[in-house]
Amino acid sequence: MSVFKYEKDADGIVTVTMDQTGPVNAMNTEYQLAMAETVARIEQEAALSGVIFASAKKTFFAGGDLNDLLAAKPGDEASFMETLEAIKGPLRRLEKLPVPVVAAINGTALGGGFEICLACNYRIAFNHKSVQLGLPEVSLGLLPGGGGVVRMVNLLGLQAALPYLLEGMKVVPEKALAAGMIHETVQSLEELLPRAKAYIKANAGNVAAAIQPWDQSGFKIPGGNASSPKLAQLLMAAPAMLAAKTRGLLPAPEQILDCAVEAARVDFDTALRIESRGLTYLVMTPQAKNMITTFFFQMNEINGGASRPQGIAPQLTKKVGVLGAGMMGQGIAYVSAMAGIDVVLKDISLDAAERGKAYTEKLLAKRVAKGRMSADEKAKILARIMPSAENDDLDGCDLIIEAVFENVELKNKIIRATEKHLDDDGIWGSNTSTLPITQLALASSRPANFIGIHFFSPVDKMPLVEIICGEQTSDTALAKAFDYARQIRKTPIVVNDSLGFFTSRTFGTYFDEGARLVVEGMHPSKIDSLGKAIGMPVGPLTVHDEVSQELSRKAFETWEQMGVADKWGEQDSLRTVIEFLTVKNGRGGRHHNGGYYDYVDGGKTLWPGVLDEYYCSNAQVPDDDIKDRLLFRQVIETLKCLESGVLRTVADGNIGSVMGIGAPVWTGGFLQFVNTYGLEKFQRRCAELADKYGDRFSCPSIVGEKILEGSMFR
Repeated sequence: MSVFKYEKDADGIVTVTMDQTGPVNAMNTEYQLAMAETVARIEQEAALSGVIFASAKKTFFAGGDLNDLLAAKPGDEASFMETLEAIKGPLRRLEKLPVPVVAAINGTALGGGFEICLACNYRIAFNHKSVQLGLPEVSLGLLPGGGGVVRMVNLLGLQAALPYLLEGMKVVPEKALAAGMIHETVQSLEELLPRAKAYIKANAGNVAAAIQPWDQSGFKIPGGNASSPKLAQLLMAAPAMLAAKTRGLLPAPEQILDCAVEAARVDFDTALRIESRGLTYLVMTPQAKNMITTFFFQMNEINGGASRPQGIAPQLTKKVGVLGAGMMGQGIAYVSAMAGIDVVLKDISLDAAERGKAYTEKLLAKRVAKGRMSADEKAKILARIMPSAENDDLDGCDLIIEAVFENVELKNKIIRATEKHLDDDGIWGSNTSTLPITQLALASSRPANFIGIHFFSPVDKMPLVEIICGEQTSDTALAKAFDYARQIRKTPIVVNDSLGFFTSRTFGTYFDEGARLVVEGMHPSKIDSLGKAIGMPVGPLTVHDEVSQELSRKAFETWEQMGVADKWGEQDSLRTVIEFLTVKNGRGGRHHNGGYYDYVDGGKTLWPGVLDEYYCSNAQVPDDDIKDRLLFRQVIETLKCLESGVLRTVADGNIGSVMGIGAPVWTGGFLQFVNTYGLEKFQRRCAELADKYGDRFSCPSIVGEKILEGSMFR
């Protein structure tokens, strides 16, 4: 029995309902056979008036089978091209049928799913915010290889199509309609098939309705072809702009641009073959393997609850107390209120708490101004936040999150004063970025209900939450923290206790290595430039200015008081530079009179004092060594976290490093990087760096263990 249900009605309309094995429709072998058989059958139909493609799944069509793409390896290019042509062939035949073909889009159609829609003459979508349309392949290091690049360029024009292709923009039906990606929307699912049939009946005998625009005589690409003077400036500037954005580290955008330009230059079928070659090339790259592994499979694994304790009922947070209305606290209050949670935002004074609430008002006002929220919705969200200076207002909270300074005594005092206001099963969460949860829990009367909930700044924009389990943290507390993170639409990773946990501990090696290079006499601007050259969002010195050297100085003091300073290796160079900047020169970072840089009118210039103190024009460290030092320090620390059990899973390490630390996207995360770099090659490079620069580059033994097992980091 075919997985495509085939029905022909009395009006000669064939409805094909895609219903593949499993929860979604996907471009796998089953699909290829079903689509080829279906198109062949349609081509033989007598008295055919039209065709409708529909879906029996909640999602219209999920796209390509990424397992197949991961399995492809260098040497498989010819067979992969054959597979692509086998997918594209039926779609091309579909759009050459002598009758209208309509896509009845009942749910999300992304990637290959939207490519099927593009091969139909007419596209009708259910107008609901849950329905997304687009071609997001670039986010996985790929390009739309089922005709998506070529059809989008021919449909919208080169300039209009590029944002959807290069940025992987996903849009709701309303926006897709305005852009010209679909032809109409319906307000209910019940209207979808009747409207599709009505369109076919209304266009009986209308030859133009059965011919794609690009197959009609005299067709011209909207906005002109690649030789059009109108596009000359775009085509000259686009490669340079793209290179500046990707830093030459991501091949997919470059391939997409090349294929899109060719689609506007050559005939349609030739462009389809060029597109196939582009995808074939990309599928074999380590960047695509990394991005597919992490951003699809491991992301789905984490968001699906793989790190959540099983057998515990969902833990809905209804009322959260946020202690501290500073930068972190006000952000936590905002995302909580946005998720429908009542918030008590407490600070030492009501005025400070009110200022914290004003942050939410400011963000909501921007949404209202942009038409993304009504004034009534804004008022309802603001009403959920209660600013307070009184502990009694915390009564009945099922979750309290402390977001005060990194000071053990202060945190302990607050825990003792406010923990009693939690409801009977309430959970206490600390937003500490470095302090061990087990040690903080000593001040708690219920250590089983004590957990770390580490947010990243700015909270409203950063998608990650790092959940840290202390030695006595219960599974119920973990489930509560995990469910809260999902409730506020964040991606949670779960780690075990440690000084600095995973993200802060690993991130610290980035600006530690930057400080070492400064002390070695390298020019600060060069250090930062090479940090960006490996794909980090900003250089190590700039990011330390943002984090603030003053904060680092206080952290060092706290760690010394706790007896854990240099627990993960000596940091003499970093400590020396911090003392020089903060103590001797009063420069604590961007928001504390400047740090490595001076900040004026939104720009920055290098502070001359750091050059006078450290720069040596004769210092020689090869650029490749600097880049590897900045990258490998972080990778090695991640491996140590996995080896010692701080990291519970490889997925947590990869997602956490990208979304929390800013690991270069092309790596797929610091553990996935080792897989495609090659474990033996990584081991050798570590040995070279250790020999030249010190034991901190010694390769963790877990790499050698994986080599002996013949396995990788999964």
